[in-house]
Amino acid sequence: MTNSVPRDAVLEWIKTYASAIADNKDYLTQLDAAIGDADHGANMDRGFQAALTKLPGVSDKDIGTILKTVGMTLVSTVGGAGGPLYGTLFMQMGTSSAGKLELTLADWVDALEAGVNGVVMRGKANLGDKTMVDALTPALVTLKEAAANGTPMREALVKSAQAAEQGMIATTPLVAKKGRASYLGERSAGHQDPGATSSHLLLKAAADTWVNDG
Repeated sequence: MTNSVPRDAVLEWIKTYASAIADNKDYLTQLDAAIGDADHGANMDRGFQAALTKLPGVSDKDIGTILKTVGMTLVSTVGGAGGPLYGTLFMQMGTSSAGKLELTLADWVDALEAGVNGVVMRGKANLGDKTMVDALTPALVTLKEAAANGTPMREALVKSAQAAEQGMIATTPLVAKKGRASYLGERSAGHQDPGATSSHLLLKAAADTWVNDG
């Protein structure tokens, strides 16, 4: 892989993530059953299967259009908090990558930052609230540091996914401050957050797809 990701690799990332969600649907629902509505896996799977049906119609468009299309599909098909939050993530990433046919590491940093900022604003969640932000924020911070240090894109993507994984694992002892899980108070501690888990899968799919690209 060179230091940029072409449009076809972005499409492949979305397909890879959709597969990862399908494979982990029951696991995500199991996590959600402990502290939420027991529907995160099913909702996300429905949303991304719907998104896959939209990809052929935009596969010749710019990356921004592709990501926005995914985002809008998620908003209209995913129930619960996941739809608006993941929809916002993809739509903001799409706005940031408007007109682009490839993403450099700097472009990906900008896109992910726009997406994460959108999620934070939409969900009013901060780091440590036991949400998807706990996986996304460390992934973004690590990605920015890697870019600033001149780290090759391949390595930066892997480090970012690893940071998301550590953030996901770190949600287990936390008491939820946002979302359905917050109703449980102290009883939410001891369970890994499903949103942080699906966010880790997102960044792992990017690393898996783009590191192996070319």
